[in-house]
Amino acid sequence: MKDLKQILQDECYGKDLEQRRHWYSPAAEAYQQVRPRYPTELIDQVVDIAQLSSASILLEVGCGPAIATPAFAALGCSMVCIEPNPDFYHLAQQTCQSYPQVEFQNCSFEEWQLIPHGFDALLAASSFHWVSPEIGYPKAATALRPDGHLILLWNKELQPRYEIYQPLAEVYQTHAPSLPRVYEDSATQAAILNELGQMAIASGYFRDVITGQIEVEVTYSIDQYLLLLSTYSPYLKLDPQQRQKIFEGLRQVLEQNGDKVDLSYVSAFHVARPVKG
Repeated sequence: MKDLKQILQDECYGKDLEQRRHWYSPAAEAYQQVRPRYPTELIDQVVDIAQLSSASILLEVGCGPAIATPAFAALGCSMVCIEPNPDFYHLAQQTCQSYPQVEFQNCSFEEWQLIPHGFDALLAASSFHWVSPEIGYPKAATALRPDGHLILLWNKELQPRYEIYQPLAEVYQTHAPSLPRVYEDSATQAAILNELGQMAIASGYFRDVITGQIEVEVTYSIDQYLLLLSTYSPYLKLDPQQRQKIFEGLRQVLEQNGDKVDLSYVSAFHVARPVKG
């Protein structure tokens, strides 16, 4: 069984930069529509811990289509948001039109021209695992002011109830037996998130990690749920015809239980401070 760092190496930051740049392009609009936002309670805790205000200057790494950005822009703080995917970049600009103090740059964190000690916080919302730890952590630490904060937000994959998952698993076994499908209950998701937080400490560049998490329950229509699945990496890798067959099979199972899907996931944060040089 691969450990988490090896999985991220193989599936995320180990891909070449051009591959990463366009990875989500086929699902960019779907991503913006159906990926869950971060709970207000979670954002409020982060703002309090990192002592953010309208005077703060934030750097957001991999802002995507601006899933988390508006919650921080609403503070009135200045933000520089970098996003390598051109489709996400344009969607993020549209989403944040009402926040003139938010600047977007269409580049990767690796390509971004470092501004040493220029930011009060570096924010990465379900994105920092796409940056090599050998580049990401030291560059993040250098970008932060000595009293700054690294803010990592995470929304784990949305999971149906286990009794619904079981017949869905049969569809996967029929149409895509090689597709990695492991049911993640809240305890499993919390353990994965804890490991992600420990990577910041293990890097040697950050200290004093504060962690918080909330278990969230949501209800999606069947169409929304299938659209959501299309934004997850294992499905993006599938042949389109194979993906269509899986979705047809999933729809048949789900429709036997009504027109809605009850889902849950863990939303979490890690807030850390740079190690003093």
